[in-house]
Amino acid sequence: MYLSHRKHLSRRHFIKGSGVAVSLPMLSAMTPAFSAAKKAPLRFVAMNAGLGFHSPNFIPQSEGLDYEAPQYLRELAKHRKDFTIFSGLSHPNSNGSNGHASELTWLTSAPRPGLAGFKNTISLDQLIARHVGAVTRFPSLTVGTNGQSLSWTSNGVQIPSQSHPTKLFRQLFVNGSEADVGKEIKELERGRSILDTVLAEARKLNSQLGPRDQEKLDEYLTSVRELEVRLQQNKQWARRPKPKVDLSEPKEVSDRNDILAKQRLMYDLILLALQTDSTRVIAFSLGGMNAVPSNIPGVNTDWHNLSHHGKEESKIEELSKIEAAEFQVFGEFLTKLKGVQEPDGHLLDHTTILFGSNLGNASSHSWRNLPILLAGGGYRHGHHVAHNSENNTPLANLFVALAQRMGLDINSFGSSTHSGLRGLEA
Repeated sequence: MYLSHRKHLSRRHFIKGSGVAVSLPMLSAMTPAFSAAKKAPLRFVAMNAGLGFHSPNFIPQSEGLDYEAPQYLRELAKHRKDFTIFSGLSHPNSNGSNGHASELTWLTSAPRPGLAGFKNTISLDQLIARHVGAVTRFPSLTVGTNGQSLSWTSNGVQIPSQSHPTKLFRQLFVNGSEADVGKEIKELERGRSILDTVLAEARKLNSQLGPRDQEKLDEYLTSVRELEVRLQQNKQWARRPKPKVDLSEPKEVSDRNDILAKQRLMYDLILLALQTDSTRVIAFSLGGMNAVPSNIPGVNTDWHNLSHHGKEESKIEELSKIEAAEFQVFGEFLTKLKGVQEPDGHLLDHTTILFGSNLGNASSHSWRNLPILLAGGGYRHGHHVAHNSENNTPLANLFVALAQRMGLDINSFGSSTHSGLRGLEA
């Protein structure tokens, strides 16, 4: 895929041409894309499989560098030095209102998903987006193949997922007409006006409230302020042209059960979003369904049913064909990332990919011993790190380290007990 390199904005010319002597902030348009002088940005991508993976085909039996690759990892053989396998990790107290509720908290680690009194917390991708999102057109992208979302705001509100490739492509790369841009700016200005009114009224109300209500109101005001900032950023981006890419607008996958085609297409759009620096944070729900996946030879049973195999060999055999194919498609994505050259390496070197599931054993809906693969990001890879399978290490310990890698100054997140994870080597 080709990314066009339009002439960058000269800061000196901009100041001279404006006719006034002012100090301007450094804009990304003032630096040539992928120039030798520009350091490649860091990115973060989280990918979750809601129907799990058959762990014996994912997790090696031995630890260290010399592990024997099980079936699924053999699909990634040429990338073996680009990823690390972690086992013995989980979020504590992830038993929820149903067997799949742990998907709600895979990126948040909030306890007891969906049960009485449950309120979700901010997801890792959104926490990172708060820190790095201001420099890109889109602070983050939440995408999927079936409408499921992994992303949550600081107030525990789920962010809608975009599962239509055509809409996502237009959002990323199709410029609106001058009239469309003008309409967008007017709507943004109207939104800003409404927020100003809301903030003024909320401040008047604050003095009349008790301590607990003031705390709740402060949480609300924080969200409003964040939205206010984002509206201003959107206004600045509205008149800037979107990047040009050598890819025609994709069509929706006509076969709703062709999960591999859906994943491939979404991977391609994720690649372009990262390559064009349209965003640096992405959460991707790989999907699942109560139907037979198309175009996978030897699979004749619906996917959800197969995930509840109950150790029945014939079901495991069919399930393994689906999941091995998913790993093959994921391997193709890693190959494409490595094919994009950037300063000091390739795109995968600068993109941390968290790939796994909220279920360690989908057949029993177990949320313990999660299958986790970490790829790219400039880490030292190639090994399997086995944490205690009986007394799991909090997965959120890894989240803290990943957030720190993206520049956040934090020492804890969610259920974390430590700011790092054994086996994570920079």
